[in-house]
Amino acid sequence: MVDLLRVQTLLDRLGREVTALRRLAERDTDALLADEDVLAGVKYRFVVAIEACIDIGRHLVASEGWRAPRDYADVFTVLGENGVLLPDVMTTMQDTSRFRNLLVHEYVAVDDNRVIEILHSRVEDLQRFRRAIADVVRAAQQ
Repeated sequence: MVDLLRVQTLLDRLGREVTALRRLAERDTDALLADEDVLAGVKYRFVVAIEACIDIGRHLVASEGWRAPRDYADVFTVLGENGVLLPDVMTTMQDTSRFRNLLVHEYVAVDDNRVIEILHSRVEDLQRFRRAIADVVRAAQQ
């Protein structure tokens, strides 16, 4: 059974991270790249936001008894297979989970310019995931 309170708590955290990332995305690229502390904050906020998405997905998958995901990217595949995510959202979230792996496991090789590019172009992917899950929560509450 889906724990709606747990999912809502994670959605709330995801929303806070998306808001913060949007605020950071308003900054000039050169200013972001010049400030290591701010850049570290961008990376951490991405990790937390993506972890929230993964945790939500894993909880839904386990609660519904769907097939076990092989890895974090596959969490979003399973959600797509079961109609929770549209194909385009599923694909972008698979890519997002791979970005999380890069930040967490390959942090030495992270290209800061690429991080800023993702900040400017991919934050809305997290929001689209958030809306899709919020729709599931609303439907479950009715």
